[in-house]
Amino acid sequence: MDQNQILDLLHQVASGQLSLTDAQSAIAARMQAQVTPDLTGVEVTMDLDREQRCGFPEVIYGESKDAGTIVDILRTQYAVGQLSLVTRVSDAKGQHVVECLPHMIFNAKSRTLRSIAVPEQKLNGIITIVTAGTSDLPVAEEARETLLWMGVEPQVIHDIGVAGPQRLLDHRAQLRAADVLIVVAGMEGALPSVIGGHVDSPIIAVPTSVGYGTALGGFTALLGMLNSCASNVVVVNVDAGFKAAYVAGLMLKRLRQGGHDG
Repeated sequence: MDQNQILDLLHQVASGQLSLTDAQSAIAARMQAQVTPDLTGVEVTMDLDREQRCGFPEVIYGESKDAGTIVDILRTQYAVGQLSLVTRVSDAKGQHVVECLPHMIFNAKSRTLRSIAVPEQKLNGIITIVTAGTSDLPVAEEARETLLWMGVEPQVIHDIGVAGPQRLLDHRAQLRAADVLIVVAGMEGALPSVIGGHVDSPIIAVPTSVGYGTALGGFTALLGMLNSCASNVVVVNVDAGFKAAYVAGLMLKRLRQGGHDG
């Protein structure tokens, strides 16, 4: 989009012929048309308008993509001023991407790539991530990286599983202060229900694949959480730290907007 086109849109807004929202959509659409990734031989269709529709840019699932494709996608997002997040990235892919793109940071524990830059507009409020054990850390880190990308600085409480209930009681004040809680647990998945009996905030429970035998790769924890008797517990998929954090971030955003735009 050249300066004359931008000026024309501004004149239309000033004269009342075009609303600010419509002008914003027109600019985004033209930017998407202009910035086409060079992905020769790779079937990729970028959704550069998602931030306008949904509040945040498209998140890239990295597990099934090669490093070169990820680099091209991230360059495209960077060219239009979007902050990027990539999930499920191997060490080899992560190192390759940061060598090519110095504006990205790789977290090996969470297997994520994220723009070093942070959103200009922060989401004020408290989201607290809780883990039952240290084995749940990779999933919790995925949630933390997602929230940082969304403009939230989460609080984190580690290793307060139900085998040592006094550890949870030591953190009751911090747990009760949270607007939204993300509780990550494997094995039998009891921790979200226990915390649910101490707080009046929504809890997003994340079952993890931690465990063996009848843990069934997290399926037992998932079923336990789905059948929670705590009314404030909802559940996402096994190891879905990203999904829990994204939904928590949206909840915080709507809460701060009073439930409506503007």
